[in-house]
Amino acid sequence: MTAHADVTRTGSPAVPDPRTNRAALLTVVCLGQFMVLLDSTIVGAALPDMQRRLHTGLNGLQWIVDAYVLLVAMLLLSGGVFADRFGRKRVFLSGVVVFTLASVVCSFAPSLGWLVAGRVLQGVGAAALSPASLALLSAAYPVPQERVRAIGLWAGFSGIGLAAGPLAGGVLVEVFGWPAIFLVNVPIGAILLLAGLRVLAESRNPGAPAIDVPGTVLSVLSVGALTYALIEGGSRGWTSPVILGGFAAAAALLAAFVVVEARVAAPMLPLRLFRRRLFTVSNVAMVVVGFALMGSSFFFSQFFVYVQGASILEAGLRTLPATLAMVVVSPYAGRLAARHGFRVVVTAGLALAGLGLVALGFVHAGTGYANVWWRLAVAGVGFALTMSPLTGAAIQAVSPREGGLASGVSSTTRQIGAVLGVAVLGAVVHTREAAGASFAAGLNAAFLTAGAVTLVSAVFTGLLMTRSGPAAESTPPGRPGGPGSRGAEAVG
Repeated sequence: MTAHADVTRTGSPAVPDPRTNRAALLTVVCLGQFMVLLDSTIVGAALPDMQRRLHTGLNGLQWIVDAYVLLVAMLLLSGGVFADRFGRKRVFLSGVVVFTLASVVCSFAPSLGWLVAGRVLQGVGAAALSPASLALLSAAYPVPQERVRAIGLWAGFSGIGLAAGPLAGGVLVEVFGWPAIFLVNVPIGAILLLAGLRVLAESRNPGAPAIDVPGTVLSVLSVGALTYALIEGGSRGWTSPVILGGFAAAAALLAAFVVVEARVAAPMLPLRLFRRRLFTVSNVAMVVVGFALMGSSFFFSQFFVYVQGASILEAGLRTLPATLAMVVVSPYAGRLAARHGFRVVVTAGLALAGLGLVALGFVHAGTGYANVWWRLAVAGVGFALTMSPLTGAAIQAVSPREGGLASGVSSTTRQIGAVLGVAVLGAVVHTREAAGASFAAGLNAAFLTAGAVTLVSAVFTGLLMTRSGPAAESTPPGRPGGPGSRGAEAVG
């Protein structure tokens, strides 16, 4: 259903105006997205302190990051459907509560296991909060031009959260220790809950599809099994029965997921969309973007702390060129794609990102920062040029009714790439260390691997990404990708 046909009400059912107090609503949903994005980068700055205080190795750090990203990746599409079906305000505030309580669990975690459990709960909260925030905006701003401006502000807050993470994390960890990076979410969550109860208008789509429970469960289990095998393979041995069993289970569960999604009436991931080359190529490239971006940034602070001997605060400051480059360049990526085409901009972005990562593969303990920062900036500019155009290409490849679903799938594929990036590049470092190399040499190999994969992807998109008109078929109202699925547009 379109926004004007949604059932909308404020705290009192007698006032059915979704545009009441829209400035306050915009502030609340932007702050919610800011909290989610801040958490995604602030943790990276705290990893060295977590490793020291929790007495864990690289495996443990990988689980701290991937436990969160895995749940966001696998529940993001379902979170949008939940918001449309059960009420966007209700799902948004539920996500805020879960995320905030999970942050408390993380901050007081006495062991690695408790911290990972808290991160899983944070992922559940973020997967509800993020798509619901965008769905609330879509319902409150039914006029397309106003909605575009509102979503622009929403995305801008996301960028601020990304850029603020390394610096805020460095300061908090240096002064208070790693638990402080999670406690900072508590006052933000409290403000969001109190303000949200007061200013948000409830709305839902009565024709929203049923939740694809089998597909959601199988997706979590399949990617979870693959992640487990990749993270633990370096320490347990790649030929150990547990690891081989993990890979086998992942393959079986993925096959079951494909079968289920091909047969259910309202799949969380309609496989027919991948028959369109532009949609498939853009999502494969987005997996690579998530893989290389998250996988490499996982090691940025560790490089500065463990290889170059910087303090945690200094490490947070030194990683800023990558995030700042992304924040500055991202707003222009869509305009460049509109002028020059998706293929040119995406291919150039992937090439720049790949070259920046390959250049990082040659830094060492004695490399001066003046010869490091530009490599981070080049990679950041490259990634900034890819994400928005890739999402735009995926949306262009489908019918207008399926635009929200296409955007949600694009965000999900990026998150899946992020899960695999942390797991695979961590395995590269593990393997190099097991062969007798130093941690620094392992990091060089990880950066070179990420850069090589990204450069290959640049060639892939340059050859295969073509202009493609939207799909001719339309989607019945209430089906995934129909107007009722706006919540799927959120990006984590």
